[in-house]
Amino acid sequence: MTILLDEGQQAIATESRRIAEARADQARALALLEGDGGYDEGWWTMAGEQGWSALAVPEEHGGLGLGLVELGQVALGIGATLAGAPFLTGGYALSDAIARHGDDGAKARWLGGLASGETRGAVAIGEGADPLPLAPAVTLTNGKLTGVKTAVTGGLHADVALVLANDAGVPRLCLADLAGVERRRITSFDNSRGVADILFHDTPATLLGSADAVGAALDVLARCAIVTAFEQVGGAEALMLRARDYAVTRKAFGQPIGAFQSVKHRIAELYGLVEIARANALHAAANSEGPQLVRHAAAARLAATEAYDTAARDCIQIHGGIGVTWEAGLHLHMRRTRTLAIEGGNMIFWEDRLVDDLAGEMA
Repeated sequence: MTILLDEGQQAIATESRRIAEARADQARALALLEGDGGYDEGWWTMAGEQGWSALAVPEEHGGLGLGLVELGQVALGIGATLAGAPFLTGGYALSDAIARHGDDGAKARWLGGLASGETRGAVAIGEGADPLPLAPAVTLTNGKLTGVKTAVTGGLHADVALVLANDAGVPRLCLADLAGVERRRITSFDNSRGVADILFHDTPATLLGSADAVGAALDVLARCAIVTAFEQVGGAEALMLRARDYAVTRKAFGQPIGAFQSVKHRIAELYGLVEIARANALHAAANSEGPQLVRHAAAARLAATEAYDTAARDCIQIHGGIGVTWEAGLHLHMRRTRTLAIEGGNMIFWEDRLVDDLAGEMA
């Protein structure tokens, strides 16, 4: 399948980027870092009004019925402008899981709110350092959850969560209404992500009808990985362009620093990393309904993480002393890249998935 965007997708990319940039506010982003687990509520309201939360939700449930390629174009703008609300990825993954595995009752209850953005969703699959536990510590007994899901992105503010639980030794995917559920906020590198432990105490849950819960959970993580990859590419591209602009205006020894090989070669290398990561993300999104979803998602995630990490580091170095100041704001991207690098599985997890997939094909 082609990874070139059609006119409609290009329009989504252009308009979402324009709106995201108009809404961006570095002062607000800096304030969120020092806040007590808040998020940019105005930004998330705007995202709902723009239909971003509805892009990949089926039309019969209030969505736009589009796909990961279109959602990825929005995520590019979100990554470039450091959006202060973490619910787009979790909301998409949750609505997709409900659409695929939920019954009519679950679809009627949750999909409309997720599409409008009024309902905030989170994915609570991992536990501790394991993004995909085969024997979850959270238990499901008589339709009720007990235990702790640790470090859930957006968990501090989410209204509903997708949970992988242990039902008498059998993994199950279920939905948990988080109204009244205890949360324990985690002060993180990027406080705008709303990371929290979710503490279940006989919390009612609704089973999703998937015979292979672990496989379905991996599918969810793969789809999250693709959206996250687009967000990482957006951030990496923004940093590359910022480094370029600084290099052609800042002068040293009577010439722009971009004239020095150590600087211009570094920016050229960033361009290569960004475009490789973009191609991987587009390829994964365009083939998200195929049998190699996990392989493509892993490749996209690995390429995007390398691109964003490298861009954050190099952009700060190109800026020199001013690059490490609070006012420059480059640390916002450094914080975001380190945060996204571990959300939904770190590099080791996705490297293992990719190797396992390739080894299985060769066997």
